[in-house]
Parts: sequence; structure tokens; C-alpha cells
Amino acid sequence: MITLGGGRTALVIGDVMGRGVRAAAVMGQLRTAVRAYARLDLPPHEVLQLLDGLATEIDANQIATCVYAVHDPNEGRLVYASAGHLPILVRDESGTIHRADEPTGPPLGTGGWLHASGSVPLGPGSTAVLYTDGLVERRDEDLDEGIAALERALAGATGTPQVVCDRLVRSAGVTADHDDDVAVLVLQHPARTGADSDLFRNAALELLGGVEAAPRARAFASGVLTSWRFPADLHDLGVLAVSELVANSLQHGTPPMRLRLRRTDRRLTIEVTDGDEHLPRRRRAEPGDEAGRGIAIVATIASAWGSRRTPGGGKAVWCEFVLPRGGTT
Repeated sequence: MITLGGGRTALVIGDVMGRGVRAAAVMGQLRTAVRAYARLDLPPHEVLQLLDGLATEIDANQIATCVYAVHDPNEGRLVYASAGHLPILVRDESGTIHRADEPTGPPLGTGGWLHASGSVPLGPGSTAVLYTDGLVERRDEDLDEGIAALERALAGATGTPQVVCDRLVRSAGVTADHDDDVAVLVLQHPARTGADSDLFRNAALELLGGVEAAPRARAFASGVLTSWRFPADLHDLGVLAVSELVANSLQHGTPPMRLRLRRTDRRLTIEVTDGDEHLPRRRRAEPGDEAGRGIAIVATIASAWGSRRTPGGGKAVWCEFVLPRGGTT
């Protein structure tokens, strides 16, 4: 798993065919590359496109499969792209199993293929499982039978991600002398209730009305952070970040524009989306410049910031603040 920022997480799993030093070297280079590409915060299919070109350069004769997925808990979906890898399995809050098997492209290193992203629902109470063929492939049965058996095991596997993982491995009959490498990655989107739910909150505002949107956004953010009982210093920094991000969007973006605040037990995330795909960059403003300081201010006061393109041609600009230990007061 790779933390992308803005409350989002990337999940990646892959498999290089064969054994020995050559296969291990290819896997090591692809593993390093995917972490670097993840920092670009690209859509899953664009990450696979970059990996495909790199795999061709490394060793065109070495076959590798990969699935790259991004989870945004606020969207309630898992967006993914697959290069010849086995389908992601998702158990929703009702216990129903979904198999994310479309779209998929050929393995990495084939070149010339345009990968595409798909999505599968992953709302509160859902569990997603990514795995390699060593978990489900057996010499005496069809591969699809192994995946179906894994689906049945997932339907009855509850508990923490580690518990679910252990149960799936045991159900597949994997032992210490198993003749193939096995990797399993489990992601849960918990359904939070009671006091715990107060630590995971969301609030959003559509930014309408031109320049009047800026003071309305500041008032909205102030009210939300006050209701979430943030300390005065963090409240003021949050409102300042909202002011700068909204002002940047109003000056350089296009409608529709939206402000979103999200808190967890560890951090506050502020995000502004608009319809323009031009990504902002931090630059040094000269003393006489009247603009150009907004992103620099956000980068200075926040723990982290970033931007990404969104489906449909827009962008999202976000920043995060780490919450004090023990939560807010």
C-alpha cells in the first residue's frame, strides 16, 4: 500500500513469471518504479502505461502482471487498472462478493496497448482483496475454480485485515512447503458507529457565485472546524488554507468548484476541486508580485499538499494537517 495524500491510498500487487535472480531483479526495478510513479498521483491506467514502457526496456522477454488501484474513502469506490492480473475481489457491507475483472489488458512489457481504468464500489463495511496466482492456481483444477473458492472463503471471512488474510491463506491450503509464491493484500473500509464516528467526519460546499464564494467558503470552514472542536490554532490554519485554495481556484480554475473537508482520527484534509485540469505549482513570488503566494502559503502551514487531475478534465488541490495526539478538544 502507498499513501497518496488527501486521504487516498494506492494498492499495487504484481507477479513476475519465473524464478531466480533475473525475475527478482525485474520485480525489484518495477517495485521501485511504481512507488515513484505513484508520487505523480496519476490515474491507475496511466501508471500501468508507464510501467509497461519500463518493463519493455528492462527485459521484453520477462512477463509481469500487475494491478494498480486507488481508494478514496470519500468517494466510496476503488478505481483500478489491470495488466494481465487476476481480478480484485470485493465483499460489500451486505456480504455480496463482486469480481472486478473488467477492464484488463495484457501483461507488462507487451507495448502498444492502451490500458483503461475501471471501478468497483467500496463503501463503508466493504473489504477488497488483491492476490497473486499462487493463492488460487492448482495443477489439478481450472484457475477460475480457484478464484471461485477464494470468493466463497472471502464471503465468510470477517475480522481485521490480518485475520481475513490469514483465513484466506488457510482456506487455500497454503503451507510452508507451497511450490509457488503467494502474496495477499487486504483493504477494509470500516463502517464506523458511535463515538468512533465522531473522529471521521466529512463536510462539503459547492462554490457558487463568483468572488462571493471566497468569504462564504471561509465562513463555512470556520463553522465546520468549530463544530468539530478543533483547537484555535488549528482552526485558524485550516481557515487560512481554505481561503488560499479557494482563491487559487477562483483565479485559475473554472466551474464547477467544490470545497471538501474531511477529518480522521489522525489528520484534517482540505480539498478544492474545479473544472480546469491545469495543475498548480509552488513558485517563488517576487516582492512586487500581487499573486503567486497562495500555494506557497499552503505548503508552509500544512503538513503536506498536492494536486491531481480528476475524471472529466478537472483537478483537485488538497492539503493536510496532522492532528495532535489524543484528538481535538
